[in-house]
Amino acid sequence: MKRRILALLLSLALVLGLTSMVMAEEAPKGKLVILHTNDVHGRAVADPAGGYLGYAAIAQYKKDLEAAGDSVLLLDAGDASQGMPLVNLAYGKNAIAFMNAAGYQAMTLGNHEFDWGVDNAKILAGEAKFPFLGANIVDHLSGELVFEANKLFEMENGMKVGVFGLSTPETFTKAHPDKVRGIDFLQGDKLIEVAKKQVEELTAAGADLIILLSHLGMDEESAPNRSEDVIEQVSGIHLVIDGHSHTLLEKGKTVGETLIVSAGYHGMNLGVVTFEDGKLSAKLFNSLKKSAVVEHEGTVYSAILTAKLDPEIEALVTAADLAVKEELSTVFAKTTVHLNGDRDPGNRTEETNLGDFAADAILWAAKQALGDHVQASLTNGGGIRASIKIGDISMNDMKTVFPFGNEVSVLELKGSELLEALEAATNSTPKAIGAFPQVAGMVFTIDTTVPYEEGEQYPESTYFAPKNPGARVKIESVGGQPFDPEAIYVVATNDFTAAGGDTYYAFRYPNATSGYKTGLALEDALVRFVTEVLNGVVGDEYANPQGRITVIK
Repeated sequence: MKRRILALLLSLALVLGLTSMVMAEEAPKGKLVILHTNDVHGRAVADPAGGYLGYAAIAQYKKDLEAAGDSVLLLDAGDASQGMPLVNLAYGKNAIAFMNAAGYQAMTLGNHEFDWGVDNAKILAGEAKFPFLGANIVDHLSGELVFEANKLFEMENGMKVGVFGLSTPETFTKAHPDKVRGIDFLQGDKLIEVAKKQVEELTAAGADLIILLSHLGMDEESAPNRSEDVIEQVSGIHLVIDGHSHTLLEKGKTVGETLIVSAGYHGMNLGVVTFEDGKLSAKLFNSLKKSAVVEHEGTVYSAILTAKLDPEIEALVTAADLAVKEELSTVFAKTTVHLNGDRDPGNRTEETNLGDFAADAILWAAKQALGDHVQASLTNGGGIRASIKIGDISMNDMKTVFPFGNEVSVLELKGSELLEALEAATNSTPKAIGAFPQVAGMVFTIDTTVPYEEGEQYPESTYFAPKNPGARVKIESVGGQPFDPEAIYVVATNDFTAAGGDTYYAFRYPNATSGYKTGLALEDALVRFVTEVLNGVVGDEYANPQGRITVIK
């Protein structure tokens, strides 16, 4: 079997022109080199079309540095175990197996490491041959650490490198709230106290270099729990390897005496930090060389991989990928229009045709389960993870676009609670926000010229309630009738937002008292909607957004 896979890889390499792969540049000898990734989201396979390095290229780059005499540390800043069917079907276990094989030495936990619950995250940590570092993740009752806080590495060149991890407190709501019950993500002043303690502990242990492996991010909405917020108040951190915000810093960013680095997302870049003569310098290793046009199976690529691939790891990830694709390869429908899964501008900033399609499917599925008294539906734009291209649609496409395994849920809530939810979910609009509502059965307007005013902070959340619900958002109608803040509405959504995920704390109590899970997975609802309502074809009715949301800028 292994020989057949290797033969297949060689055949593909000949077609794609990958046999000419070379290292982009020679690495200096004898230095400490810190390699880093973040927000890979299951992009494990080398892919010239998508631009993903894949773990085989990362592993080979590490081996080449070590062969040249460098001391190398390979670290990941979280969100590695969720995102593509390749890793999702095994609840993240495939991702950890690939990272073990590639030689990772530590990672911090991203919010998506908790998508299948705390117990599953612990299982992944147990299977990893490297530590999961989370110094601010504690048991709610005992206050004890759930994962390791730090790790001291004694490198081949004699240096001692201390690494500690911090995870975003946004995990409270950016993971399913029900799946992180029982643990706390220390935030604000407590987060700063944790960071100071870690620096003191690692300094006392003799660390020559201290690294914060951070899944905190740099987005404004993440304040005051961003990586920059930490280093502005904590001295002694030499390097921050950051994730969560998908930030791309080509040569890093210096804040005070600390260098922050972040390699974008999806493994399109491998971050390379070199420590020499007491100084840190940063760059990126990219997988693509845009000097060739390659045609393969009718698709034209404008780039080819230039990274060498570790053959054993390439065989491992390719075999797993082929198995998953075969399992999910059944075509059940087609689309004659491109369904927009972009983030910004896209599903996190405005109404999209894919958002309309998803919301329509949720509303239809809820009505099938409970009847026509379900009036409207809503799903968070951050739950839409990819576009659907014109052509055939398979289950692999569905599970790529909607990877979280969310379930269609229904709840009853007052109009005022719905208004609060919409106001909170668009608090940063026109700037992108994962909570942005894609809807069916309702029409509303967001006036972004009116500033969002924060009220009290929601419990177990990093978000704030709107001080004046309705100041920015005006709901025109729900279920085809004029909006009434005192009316009771029956709204379908996914179980993540129903439980108060993202900014939807206003849904939490109504869901606890009236919520009903239909038992139908979101992607299955979309499959049934296409086949039973649209007769297997997504057509011109979804060519453009349908005018449900107006954004005034």
